[in-house]
Amino acid sequence: MTAPTRVLILGAAGRDFHNFNVCYRADPQVRVVAFTATQIPNIAGRRYPPELAGPLYPDGIPIYPETELPQLIARLNVDQVVFAYSDVSHEHVMHLASTALAGGADFVLLGPRRTSLTSSRPVVSIGAARTGSGKSPATRWVVGAIRRAGVTPVVLRHPMPYGDLAAQACQRFATFEDLDRHHCTIEEREEYEPHLAAGTVVYAGVDYERILRQAEAEADVIVWDGGNNDLPFIVPDLHLVVVDPHRAGHERSYHPGEANVRMADVVIISKVDTAAPEAVRTVRATVAALNPDAEVTEAALAIRVDDEGLVAGRRALVVEDGPTLTHGEMSYGAGVLLARRLGATLVDPRPFAAPSIAAVFAQYPHLGPVLPAMGYGGEQLADLATTIEATPCDVVVCATPVDLRRLIPQRRPMARVTYELEPRDEGTLVRRLNEVIRRAPGAGARGKGA
Repeated sequence: MTAPTRVLILGAAGRDFHNFNVCYRADPQVRVVAFTATQIPNIAGRRYPPELAGPLYPDGIPIYPETELPQLIARLNVDQVVFAYSDVSHEHVMHLASTALAGGADFVLLGPRRTSLTSSRPVVSIGAARTGSGKSPATRWVVGAIRRAGVTPVVLRHPMPYGDLAAQACQRFATFEDLDRHHCTIEEREEYEPHLAAGTVVYAGVDYERILRQAEAEADVIVWDGGNNDLPFIVPDLHLVVVDPHRAGHERSYHPGEANVRMADVVIISKVDTAAPEAVRTVRATVAALNPDAEVTEAALAIRVDDEGLVAGRRALVVEDGPTLTHGEMSYGAGVLLARRLGATLVDPRPFAAPSIAAVFAQYPHLGPVLPAMGYGGEQLADLATTIEATPCDVVVCATPVDLRRLIPQRRPMARVTYELEPRDEGTLVRRLNEVIRRAPGAGARGKGA
């Protein structure tokens, strides 16, 4: 008998755990000796618990910082380094590959054929070329179209298990109270709250085989709501991919966003109402070169605020979606665009940042006078509140999808910014969705299409 292959999985508390579950957990010819963690604060130093790791791993699996990779390869006698996270440049991936090779290990990328689950329900997946492209608004639009067709969508959200992994194995969210019960971070709330407000059930967690089977019991159509620019965990019947002309060229230079574009059935060029026309043309040409068989459609990302009078001409502290600004590498988001449109003056929060928020600004020096809504734990949420309180402004412009007023008491007025997808040609999306909806259980009796 040959010794088991010793594998180390590079991750960020999402794709890494899924790949382990579906490819390695029950394989006696493999021993996963460690995970590493990056991108997300405070997720290293934990263990993948034995309850999830299975009988081959009675002590669970340790999770180390990715910065220790060279030492881990040597100390743990690693045979293969498996890359398993998203929204990084091709250059970043190959630097890690070089580190693995220099340590004597293989460098592995697992593909969709090995890592995708199959569903008994029709599946629509929404992915993106980059974080912050408009994937979440696109998902909300798709869910609404499916519901208008008279069938029941259930959303499976890409994992964000930043707490107790065993407790987060399979999570169902139907009410805002569920968010509190599961101790959700701001980042989780950003993705779940808009779905819950629309009456859509959301599943997420760690063990997606279990999650999928439970969701199928109440869904006519499964909607995969992707995270970052990752590939879907479920084999899709229709794969929609959103690209961002504000970052023209990124659709072919980031992993696995380029693979998403190449796999897409339909590519949605979002933000065409705020992007430069030449950038839209550049993205369209790139998509045509990467995936000439994909249908391409355009959409605006309509930005609205609940009270323009609070913002117009005022000193505004703009709070934006965190991942869009951090590893998504945007220096602005919908809140900044809205504030500038209304003639507001942006107040720079950096001189007033509490320690963990100041660390975010130091890690991402491209950030300007805008506050990323970081809240990956109690300490960081408290520091976010302290930073908001200390920043001298007339109004807080909240452009993160989570309602911060539920989490952070405000003594100053807060204007809530929302952004929704507005397709320029709904016919393309409706036609492709109808092809999927027709295969849903009871579709003929309940509806005749979106």
